[in-house]
Amino acid sequence: MEIDFVITWVDMNDPKWQAEYNLYSMGGNISKNGKSEARFRDNGLLRYWFRGVEKFAPWVRKIHFITNGQKPDWLDINNPKIHLVHHKDFIPLQFLPTYNSVVIERYIHLIPELSEHFVYFNDDFYIINNVTQERFFVNGLPCDIAVFDYNPSWSQWYVRIKNNINIINRHFDKKTVMAQWHDKWFHKSYGLKARWNYLMKFYDKFITLRTPHNAQPYLKTTFEDVWNAAGDELTATSFNRFRDMTDYTPELFRTWQICKGNFEPYNTYNDTRMFPLILRPKQAVNAIKRQSYTLICLNDNVRIRHYDTVMKNIRDAFQTILPDKSGFEL
Repeated sequence: MEIDFVITWVDMNDPKWQAEYNLYSMGGNISKNGKSEARFRDNGLLRYWFRGVEKFAPWVRKIHFITNGQKPDWLDINNPKIHLVHHKDFIPLQFLPTYNSVVIERYIHLIPELSEHFVYFNDDFYIINNVTQERFFVNGLPCDIAVFDYNPSWSQWYVRIKNNINIINRHFDKKTVMAQWHDKWFHKSYGLKARWNYLMKFYDKFITLRTPHNAQPYLKTTFEDVWNAAGDELTATSFNRFRDMTDYTPELFRTWQICKGNFEPYNTYNDTRMFPLILRPKQAVNAIKRQSYTLICLNDNVRIRHYDTVMKNIRDAFQTILPDKSGFEL
């Protein structure tokens, strides 16, 4: 099976990018969250993402590296596994420039030469231990966990997820889906995380699904199916250059994939962990050094105390497990 990786990245220190960003971010009803520096800054860790892929996932066919026309000076774009992708290569021009990651993500399926099976990474998702193809795909289907989760209605996250769920409930009957794919919704590997599935079994409508914040496997045809069903909504909100409460997030595609039964049950929480660096920087450093998980997310925040020290400690931790330059570096 051929599996591609897709990763998005931006260099907010690029003067051209800054000038354009400042032009479009002036005025308007843009939330602080949508304009947060933490969404755009580069922590100097990208080379360790590539080193991790080369060392721990050498089987990847192609890495589609998405930027707004930028690239790190050290990246060897002549490496046959790298496909440097500009936003304009796959996003319709009327929506560019965009600073909204969920708009970028919904057009991923249009990347030229993207394989049917791919794994999507944000640039704060890292592989820190050996991983096989079967961690992401089994029997040609993405590995995932289908369990409901409660999100408080006051959270911004909930509002955006609710946008997704409204589309899901228009196109899927929950009871039918859970009956048709019963063994996938009540798989023993989920353990206690499936408790909401039992509580919600007889409820008519879908609620939010638990979403591991890390590398996500997809079928390209899933994106095509969602666009065929909800193209008007996705097109209309593609004009949101910054995060907006009307957005549809990538969880729409993931939830659609699950509702179609196009997944193999896997408790992704067993080998995946998110570390909010505002709260757990020391735990993140220890997890990297000990290679405690296969996949980690290092979640940035503008309120991280002693930011430079935290990032130096993170870089030093990566250097202990990935000291050697990869074939992706000049």
